[in-house]
Parts: sequence; C-alpha cells; structure tokens
Amino acid sequence: MSQRLNPPDANPGLYKALIALEMQIRQSGLPHGLMELVKTRASQINGCAYCIHMHSRDAMKAGETPERLLLLSAWRESSLYTAQERAALAWTEALTLLPQTGAPDPDYAAAAEQFSPAELVALTTLIGMINLWNRLGVGFRLEHPSR
Repeated sequence: MSQRLNPPDANPGLYKALIALEMQIRQSGLPHGLMELVKTRASQINGCAYCIHMHSRDAMKAGETPERLLLLSAWRESSLYTAQERAALAWTEALTLLPQTGAPDPDYAAAAEQFSPAELVALTTLIGMINLWNRLGVGFRLEHPSR
C-alpha cells in the first residue's frame, strides 16, 4: 500500500484551517491525556494506522501507560479507566459509529454528567475532528513512520 497524496501539499489553505481548529480544541481545557485516549480509540474504530501510531505515542508522552493503551479497545471490560474517561470513550464510540448508534441518550447523559456544557462541546468537536483526520489518513493511505 502506498500513500495516495499528501494533504498539506495538495491543499495548504484548507490544511492550515484544520490545524487552526485542532489548536483551538487543544486549548479547550480538556485534559491532554483524555484527548489522546479519545483520538486513539476513534482511530482504532476507523482503522487509521497513521493516527493510531501518532496518538498512542502522544498519549505515552503525556504519561499514559502501555497497559491502558493495549486495553483501550476493551475499555468497557477494564477497571483501569476513570468515570470521566469511560464517559468520553462511550461518547467517542457513539459519535464515531453514529449511523449505527444514533448517539444514544444514556451515552449523552453519562458524558453530560462528567463534562460541563463547554467541555462537552469541546469533546464532541474533538471526536468530530479525529474522525475527519481518520478519513484523511485512511482515504489518502497516509503512512505511519516505521523503523
């Protein structure tokens, strides 16, 4: 499999706008480690190797443990995640799999219990953004670094 194109080269203005939105999300007040867990989980669901590689490494740099990253796809069966992380991961899955889930009320209620309205907008925007990045990564066959 080879990379189809390089998005920043193909459309620099649009890519710059995406980076600006990404910076706004990073400054939203959500915990950095939580954001990386959300990004990694959505990327797992979407099968974006480039993004899984990037965000699992970023998560470890933010202090995440390899054990929690390895168990991330089975977070519901693990006691290693906080109530806030569990709510964020459930909301991530609900929105990433939107056609199948319809964003169920229990997932929204759990997220609304753990996050303020402003944080919930930031979390939802983060989830939408990583899903967009995943579509760029998978669609254009972006290649993750390999040793």
